[in-house]
Amino acid sequence: MKNPTFLLRHAFGMFFLILALAAIGCAGSSSVPEAAPAAPEETTASEAVPTQPAISLTSQPAEAPVPPAIPETRRLTLEFPSKMRAGVEGDVVRLTLEVDDLGNITPTAQIEGNVVVGEIIEIPDLYETHNVTAEARLDLAGMQVQPAEAIYEPLKKGQTATFYWSIRPQETGLYRGTVWLHLNFANKSTGEEDRIAVSAQIIEIEAVDFFGLSVNLARTSGVVGSIVGGVIGFPFLEDILKFLFKRKSNKRL
Repeated sequence: MKNPTFLLRHAFGMFFLILALAAIGCAGSSSVPEAAPAAPEETTASEAVPTQPAISLTSQPAEAPVPPAIPETRRLTLEFPSKMRAGVEGDVVRLTLEVDDLGNITPTAQIEGNVVVGEIIEIPDLYETHNVTAEARLDLAGMQVQPAEAIYEPLKKGQTATFYWSIRPQETGLYRGTVWLHLNFANKSTGEEDRIAVSAQIIEIEAVDFFGLSVNLARTSGVVGSIVGGVIGFPFLEDILKFLFKRKSNKRL
């Protein structure tokens, strides 16, 4: 039979062993909850990452709208003769499209006596993306016009385009016509073409005869000349005048 003292010591040893194991278990269980809050912190950090690209995309300058092109201001000047001799001389009609440097100053005629008409126009400034061509045509029925077809001139930014027509009337009369100006735009990338009307100006030219007489004056002069010629060539005109002169002299006596 074992000693009671030995059994008591053995019981106390087992008791302390159980307490030690319980303490170790409590320490292990308390360390697990302390590590648990770390998970939400990592989740919060990972959720904040996708928001950065969204902010950078909204600030891209490439998505900003492109401002419209500012129109280019130009002066369109038309010069033509108001009167010319039919069948014996020709003249020139001139159309100039230039940058407006004159302001409100009226342009002067290159040929004395010609009519000069000027107007301010605005055209789209598309020289960087398009090839621009100015197209002009003179319609003047009843008069010889050279060239008779349309004239094309390349138009560059800040440069002048000038068109000339030679005209010659064959008969006296009053001639009316129209000077047309169009602009053609050809896209440098796609090749698409657009055509816009810029101006249509009316001209009026009077053709006179060799002596510089207008149609109405020439007709009046012709009628008067015919009457005078008829009277001078009338038979016995000299005898009639002598008879009237003698009759007047006898009355005085």
